[in-house]
Amino acid sequence: MKRRHFVKYLGATTLYMGASSCASFNLFGDRYDEEVAREAWKKLANKGEAFQYVHPNKKLPNVFIYGDSISIGYTPTVRKELEGKANVFRFHKNGQSSNKFIPFMETMKTTMFQPYLKGGWDFTWDVIHFNVGLHDLKYVKNGKLDRDNGKLVNSVEKYKENLHDICKYLLKEYPKAKLIFATTTPVPDEGDAGRFGGDSVKYNKAALEVLANYPSIKINDLYGFTKPNEKEWYIKPANVHYNELGKTEQGKRVAQVIAENL
Repeated sequence: MKRRHFVKYLGATTLYMGASSCASFNLFGDRYDEEVAREAWKKLANKGEAFQYVHPNKKLPNVFIYGDSISIGYTPTVRKELEGKANVFRFHKNGQSSNKFIPFMETMKTTMFQPYLKGGWDFTWDVIHFNVGLHDLKYVKNGKLDRDNGKLVNSVEKYKENLHDICKYLLKEYPKAKLIFATTTPVPDEGDAGRFGGDSVKYNKAALEVLANYPSIKINDLYGFTKPNEKEWYIKPANVHYNELGKTEQGKRVAQVIAENL
């Protein structure tokens, strides 16, 4: 059997096995490695401006945005508005419905953060701005929006149950972060392919009932901010998404609320 020799130098330990092979590790734990983190993010994240890799400047607070395609639309504006004030990250894909929140967050944590990823992110969130709802109230059949023949993703009661779990999860996992819940943006009065007009009101009412139990979580009423401008901001009739003006104005609003909580 070959002898193994341990040689310590400059805070690292090198393990020699025979004359030719060796491996090293840091005695003091892993340090952030930009290349490692970027590569992990590249494999994890969707393509597009909102999903670009963000270098964690240690001099700035870290802001995290979780949400659906509406948040994807306004994320670039939030980054622009908070440039030099905060590192603005967003979830690596569409956040979808409330039942996906916790497993999705766990996936990102174990993929990007230390100690799960050696050399990965070594910080925590200072502000978390989150929303779920627009994917809960939709009707789907065979993976496609279908409000006439589809099945509702999550009832109001199930949504409330999931939101309770989300709040408890965030408060436990990120006790020092300032949490901000954004109300769900409007569904057009005529609805869209998979949603009924007015349902966002029902789900927002349910959300506020849940949030009343967690007074430390702030409310960003993005519904109330958007509703008076929806006709001008919708990308087209009977569609829940927004044009460039709408996305920009929503982004400015989100950035303002986040800045107030930095």
